[in-house]
Amino acid sequence: MSVEPYRELTFDQDCDGPPGQAAELVALARRGVTDLVVFAHGWNNTPSGATRLYSDFFAPFPGLFPAGVEAGYAGVVWPSMMFTDEPLPDYRALVTVLPEKERVVARLTELLGLAPAREEAFAEFGALLRDLADVDREGVAAGGPGAGEPVPAFLLADPVGVCALFTEALGEPETGEEALGGGLRRYWKGAREALRQATYYVMKARAGRVGEYGLGPLLVEVARAAPGLRVHLAGHSMGARLVAYALRGLPPGVRPVSSVTLLQGAFSHYAFAARLPHDPGRSGSLRDMQLRVRGPVVACHSRHDAALGVMYPLASRLANDSESAAADALGRLAARDPRWGAIGYDGVQAVPGTPARTLAEVLREGLPGSGCVSVDAAGVVRAHSDVVHAELARVVVSAAAAGR
Repeated sequence: MSVEPYRELTFDQDCDGPPGQAAELVALARRGVTDLVVFAHGWNNTPSGATRLYSDFFAPFPGLFPAGVEAGYAGVVWPSMMFTDEPLPDYRALVTVLPEKERVVARLTELLGLAPAREEAFAEFGALLRDLADVDREGVAAGGPGAGEPVPAFLLADPVGVCALFTEALGEPETGEEALGGGLRRYWKGAREALRQATYYVMKARAGRVGEYGLGPLLVEVARAAPGLRVHLAGHSMGARLVAYALRGLPPGVRPVSSVTLLQGAFSHYAFAARLPHDPGRSGSLRDMQLRVRGPVVACHSRHDAALGVMYPLASRLANDSESAAADALGRLAARDPRWGAIGYDGVQAVPGTPARTLAEVLREGLPGSGCVSVDAAGVVRAHSDVVHAELARVVVSAAAAGR
C-alpha cells in the first residue's frame, strides 16, 4: 500500500463485515488522524485488484493535503464481479461472487461456448438469466440482492430479440439473410452482453445495499465514538453508487461525511433530483441526500466513457420502461434518451443550482462548499476505468478542503 495509515473495510453480500472495523477507524482518530478518505471500487474487481487500485489512486495524496491535516485511508472491499473481456466469461470468478448459482453459471458458460443456432437454446439461455437474477417469469424479483429493484425487461422479453438488440448495440447490425434466421449464431455475441447486464443488475443492487446497510451504519458508529473525524467518501463506477447510497444509511442529524466524490458513477444522473423532468411526480432515489453531507457532492464525468454512454442507457431503459421496450427497443438500438443517462457520463442533472465546472477550473479555483457539483473530467478520463490520475486525486482533496 502506497499510504499509511490504511485500513480495509470488508463487507459480504449480506452487508456484514468482521467485528472491530469501526473500532479500528476510531483508533486512527484517537492517534491523531483528522481526515479519513474512504474509497470504494466498482463492479469489475477482485479483492486483490481493488487493493492495487487503492494503492495506485492514493499514491499522490500525502503531498496534496495542507499543513494541519493528518490523513488516514480506507478501502472498501465488497463482493462485486470479475467479468473478463475474454471470449467466454470467467466461470470461476462468476461462481466466486455467486456461489449459490454454480450450476446456472456452468450451463450459461456452456451455451456461450457452443453458440447453437437454435431458438430453443436462446429460450434456455433466457430462463437461466432469470434464474441467475432470481427473477421469475412474471417479473418478480424473489429475494436476493435484486429484491426491490426494477426488473430489467430484457430478462422477460424474447431472448432472440434481446440478444439481437445487444449485438446491434455492440456494433454489428443484422443484415439480409441473417435477419431471416440463418444468422442466429452471431447473436451469441449479444448473449454475452445480456449475461453481463444480468450480472450488472445483481451487482448494482448489491452495491446499493452494501452502501446503505453496511458502510452507512459503520460510519454512524464511527461518528458517535469519534465525532471530530472528517470522512471523505470516494467511489468509482458501482463503488460511486455504493458510497452515495451510504448516505441513505445515515439517520437524520448525523453527518459524519464531509465530502463525496463520484468517479464515473454508474447510476442515474437524476439520482439527486427532487423531481424527474419526464415525471414530476417522482423523485430520484437519492433525493436530498446531498444535504446529509457537510461539504460538496462532486460528480466527475466524461463523454469518453463508452460503457456509461451506450450500454448503461440501454440497460437502464430496459430496466425501467418495459412497455416501450416491448414496443420498439427490442430489435433496434434506440436513440439516446436523457431519461436513462448516467451521472458518470454527463454529471448531475435536474438539481437546480448545481454548478458545472471543468477539471481545470476545479484545480485552479477549488470547489463550492456544499451541494452537488458536476466536474467535466474528459480531459484526463478517456475510458470508464481510467480514473487513476493525480488530477482526480486533487479533486478529492479539493472536495475535502471545501467540506472542512
